[in-house]
Amino acid sequence: MILKGSPFPYISSQEIGVQISGKKKAKFKLPLWFNTQNILYPPNLNLEQTSSEKTAKYKASLISGDKLIDLTGGFGIDSYFFAEKFSQLTYCELNPELFAIATHNFKILGAENINAFQGNGIEFLKKSEEHFDWIYLDPSRRDEHGGKVFHLNQCTPDIPKNLELLFERSENVMLKTSPLLDLKAGIIELKQVSEIHIVAVNSDVKELLWILKKGYQGEVEIKTIDFQKSETQQFDTIFRNNQSEVPLSLPLKYIYEPNPVIMKSGMFRELAVQTNTFKLHSNTHLFTSETIKNFPGRIFEVFDIVPFNKKLLKQKLKLKKANITTRNFPKSVEVLRQELKISEGGNSYLFFTTNLKNEKIVLVCVKISAKTQTSNNEDFNR
Repeated sequence: MILKGSPFPYISSQEIGVQISGKKKAKFKLPLWFNTQNILYPPNLNLEQTSSEKTAKYKASLISGDKLIDLTGGFGIDSYFFAEKFSQLTYCELNPELFAIATHNFKILGAENINAFQGNGIEFLKKSEEHFDWIYLDPSRRDEHGGKVFHLNQCTPDIPKNLELLFERSENVMLKTSPLLDLKAGIIELKQVSEIHIVAVNSDVKELLWILKKGYQGEVEIKTIDFQKSETQQFDTIFRNNQSEVPLSLPLKYIYEPNPVIMKSGMFRELAVQTNTFKLHSNTHLFTSETIKNFPGRIFEVFDIVPFNKKLLKQKLKLKKANITTRNFPKSVEVLRQELKISEGGNSYLFFTTNLKNEKIVLVCVKISAKTQTSNNEDFNR
């Protein structure tokens, strides 16, 4: 179609291409938009940066009230779902094209309680005398040249610089940031953090949500959630700086691999205590237990433990295919596959790791599916 040109006199083939591409991307990320007639889509970059429907619904489930202002509205996914929880929502967006697309879609979707402002959200807040129950921001993580940035003071708007203004207009702020932002650094910079939510979809960490409360000086709650196809894994704890005193053990009957949101949180001691499991080594992020536990991650049953010795491994394993993972181990997966002549796949899982005696070992395991776990999936509460 792009090569032939547009069949419509006032619409370019490039514009049609953006809509076709956008609709394809929305099929799984934004099913409500995909299944609604007359929706318009922005360029791919804007669509990639927007929240998914699943993560937007999760954000909206955390807060409610009378009035919310979204200072960085973008394509409007978060605003739409927030509007279902608030009587009035103010949507701000600096980009005029994106603003026009989002406000068009709000009308199509019947979101009648959204007031829209085209312009700089921070400037709008400075001039406004309104007080809001919540302020929401998803700062742009691109610099003026389009390159990615990760530190809060590099984003637009600069949140630390504008914290005083935000708390003049609301007692509560929700901030969405890159999952690469360091938790400790964020807590120090934002100062009044009450909760951090680490959100993943299909074990891919998508975003960090920071709940800020005016004047808050208490402990910071860490809430992790991984929306998987067959289950939702959650784990909640309190942020602790010192995670060194983790209970250790040699490998027992079951091995646990924490999901990516747990890995991002770094709360390994709290995880071991709550799940009644042990780490294999202070630097080996694998856990173990004698009886099966409800654990936020993958679970494996151990069938053999072999010292790392190439000749011995070839004699004992006799595997042509296996799923290989390394944890706290000096050799990469690629090197191990070449040395042992094992291709990827099959039902066997090999963990090349280090135990508490600093011995290099191989755990020969079989994965336990969610359906065969003996305990039901449930929330982990501190």
